[in-house]
Amino acid sequence: MTPVVSIIGAGLGGLVLARVLHLHGVYATVYEADLSPTDRAQGGMLDIHTQDGQVALRAAGLLDAFQALILEGRQAHRILAPDGRVLLDLPDDGTGDRPEVQRGDLRQMLLDALPPGMVRWGHKLRVVRSAGTSLHEMTFTNGTTVATRLLVGADGAWSRVRPLLSDAVPIYTGTACVETWLFHADTRHPATAAVVGGGAMSAPVTGKAIMAHRERGDTLHAYVLLNRSLDWFEEIDFGDAAAATKRIAEEFDGWSPALRALVADSDIPPVLRPFYTLPLGHCWSRVPGVTLLGDAAHVTVPNGDGANMAMLDGAELGLALAAHIDDMEAALAHYEAALFARGSATVAMADGFHQTLAGDDPAGHMVDLFRRMSARV
Repeated sequence: MTPVVSIIGAGLGGLVLARVLHLHGVYATVYEADLSPTDRAQGGMLDIHTQDGQVALRAAGLLDAFQALILEGRQAHRILAPDGRVLLDLPDDGTGDRPEVQRGDLRQMLLDALPPGMVRWGHKLRVVRSAGTSLHEMTFTNGTTVATRLLVGADGAWSRVRPLLSDAVPIYTGTACVETWLFHADTRHPATAAVVGGGAMSAPVTGKAIMAHRERGDTLHAYVLLNRSLDWFEEIDFGDAAAATKRIAEEFDGWSPALRALVADSDIPPVLRPFYTLPLGHCWSRVPGVTLLGDAAHVTVPNGDGANMAMLDGAELGLALAAHIDDMEAALAHYEAALFARGSATVAMADGFHQTLAGDDPAGHMVDLFRRMSARV
């Protein structure tokens, strides 16, 4: 049987799309390169916004299940100077509109809401070609070949589906993140646990920052941002964990020991994640039988919106298809018009946030931003 909808990628956006289609009786299959749901780590904390991520979960019929995943107290945020002085300390008073959950828990909730067999694991897309009017044929690295009426690329920044629609490729932004973790921080690193607090912490200066979040229990997950060229990072051997950790930590010599420990005392090897973005205003002309969502459509530097936007993309595409299943091209045209406008706004906002990091007094700008956000709640 030819699937009505084939979704490439079992990330949050692809799974929301699959769930919404399932609720509306539309036959769909998700193809995922990972061999199983536990094949790789799923990242850290996500703040799920009322205006997009929670809208998507409501459309998927999962808002109540989501509420059970929320980690209380994690909406607290503090901004520190490099010497550890607190510049702003916002408690989680229960009025915030961005509750925090673990990404892995959220993904598992979505997987559990799909019927068995709807996600095909171990299917890494190798090549896709047009197979006639609005049909596409997918060939996977495991040798499987499948034709589909509608192909949805939910396969991230380096999407293999995107070239069917667009010649655009992600470009390096000039900033990369090095992720580190401290486990059992309250007992093994009490001073660092104290400066991070119960939620999120940011310590930015021009061209670099240490940001951290308290995950479940007393695990601290840090994001070390550096405005450096790719050549600069390539000179660091991340295969040598001790040497890489030492080199990154040197960039924060003179900082508070409690803050610097987030870099220097990582319990696992540091992970390099360069930030890439698609051009502002990325869009494409309508191509029958294929579309994109999430990072495949509008990857940008992380600013708290990526996962939320991917889920909203998935929900809106699912609802459009369910409403116009006999005229999928009309559904796709409607979906993409909203997607392009939303994606451009998100990329512009994210770009502005990271330009702040590169500018003068980023801590002062962040304090002002969070005060304004707090005042609007």
